[in-house]
Amino acid sequence: MGFVLALAIAAIVGSLGARLAGRQPMGCLLSIVIGLIGAMLGRWLSEALDIGDPWTITAGSQSFPVLWSIVGAALFVAVLNLIGGRGLRG
Repeated sequence: MGFVLALAIAAIVGSLGARLAGRQPMGCLLSIVIGLIGAMLGRWLSEALDIGDPWTITAGSQSFPVLWSIVGAALFVAVLNLIGGRGLRG
């Protein structure tokens, strides 16, 4: 059940982060991928800046830093938009 919850959280986070970066709505699978990459990038940023995340959700044995995951997903999509040009903007 924790894995399914983590995927649902990743989908929501990925969708929110992509929308903040200016991406149009996308499919659930792409939202999950962006959310998971955003979680890794966000966790790395929070540790590098030594800032905690007040909105951490625990799914099974994994913790999911929601706020930093949204920031990480938005940064990831923004970089993809810069590199890929118009094709990734939706």
